[in-house]
Amino acid sequence: MSELTDLYSEVLLEHSRKPRNFRALDPSSHKAEGYNPLCGDRFTVYLDLEGEAIRDIGFQGEGCALSKASASMMTQSLKGKTREEAEALFAKFHALVTGGPQTGGGPQSGGGPQDEAGVGKLAAFSGVSRFPLRVKCATLAWHTLRAALRREQQAISTE
Repeated sequence: MSELTDLYSEVLLEHSRKPRNFRALDPSSHKAEGYNPLCGDRFTVYLDLEGEAIRDIGFQGEGCALSKASASMMTQSLKGKTREEAEALFAKFHALVTGGPQTGGGPQSGGGPQDEAGVGKLAAFSGVSRFPLRVKCATLAWHTLRAALRREQQAISTE
């Protein structure tokens, strides 16, 4: 049971209870919808890009505690970043939650146990890799973000 407790750390629970940037952007320059049929999570990610920079970001929808916390923390991490930085953070986060090879870290990214993969507070999701069925919950908003950046019209599914 302690592994499950670790997964839902206080940071994740706080973001689930009080998600940041939980709102539609009107107007938004980019938007995509994502759906996880396994557990019913469904989110829309809204972006307002200014050139290559994410000027503002928001999300709406319903999901489990893990997916909502992931979407909330994603929006906080990406505001003000460029498309390229968003793609790089997506890759680092995906590697973190899937147990894949880690990129980043070290002195330039802050290093240390709180930032093992150069992901800052997103390191709270490091325990997700021990629960393969929960990886889709943690990554739904991120895949939806990529679809929004690419202006994909079809809803993204984790299946």
